[in-house]
Amino acid sequence: MLEQLKALNLDLFNLTSIIDILIVAFVLYRLILLIKGTRAVQLLKGLAVLLVATALSSWLHLYTFHWLLRQAMTALVVALPIVFQPELRRALEKLGGGRFFTSSLIHQGEDDRSRTISQVVRAASLLSRRRTGALIVLERATGLEEYIDTGIKIDGLVTAELLLNIFEPNTPLHDGAVIIRGDRVASAACLLPLTESPDVARGLGTRHRAGIGVTEVSDALAVIVSEETGIISLAVEGVLARNLDEPALADRLAGAFEPQRGRSLAFLWFRKQ
Repeated sequence: MLEQLKALNLDLFNLTSIIDILIVAFVLYRLILLIKGTRAVQLLKGLAVLLVATALSSWLHLYTFHWLLRQAMTALVVALPIVFQPELRRALEKLGGGRFFTSSLIHQGEDDRSRTISQVVRAASLLSRRRTGALIVLERATGLEEYIDTGIKIDGLVTAELLLNIFEPNTPLHDGAVIIRGDRVASAACLLPLTESPDVARGLGTRHRAGIGVTEVSDALAVIVSEETGIISLAVEGVLARNLDEPALADRLAGAFEPQRGRSLAFLWFRKQ
């Protein structure tokens, strides 16, 4: 009888442990999905590098360097809540709104990506001919959720016709930026950070400065159509390429989204200007 009770307690313990592990794994999984597509991913990578460097400096007996890293870690304990304030706020909002258990970002295949690029290029070309100003931001690895939240949610399939309607002058969604996530127009009339670079030409207005600004704080791409001249520009990593025609724009967008070498290739292309 005693052995049976012990076996029963052991089974209950094992079951409870399994449930406990599954709950923790699910919560961690949802937290990863929550920060995926935001700047928090890059911040966490930097934190991981700092932790590894601290461990290595201790193992290699680099006492002074280890002391400096330990002081930096202490400062991070205070700084992290400030650095992650937008992500923490968004996480609490999603948890309170019941969105913690919903699906995450949309993943694109190569065919969908090519279709999206072709629609953006066609829209930019038509807007250029009409001299209609536009700012179209394409999200890549770094998420733009905080900027998406500033606009009007659309969640519509990317088509040239939809983009033309959004940027139609004297309409509610004309001002601001359109942000594309995957093959969907996530939001329109979004507010973006303006670049503070002194190298930006004085003749460029707020639309161009916003397009450059968002590429300085993320790896997004910004397609900009000038309202005054109809010139199509593309911003990436804070660098602006101007006077692009349809083939050039399509080529650069496709190259920027190529796996592994997209970002560096696009950056090199811009430097060649």
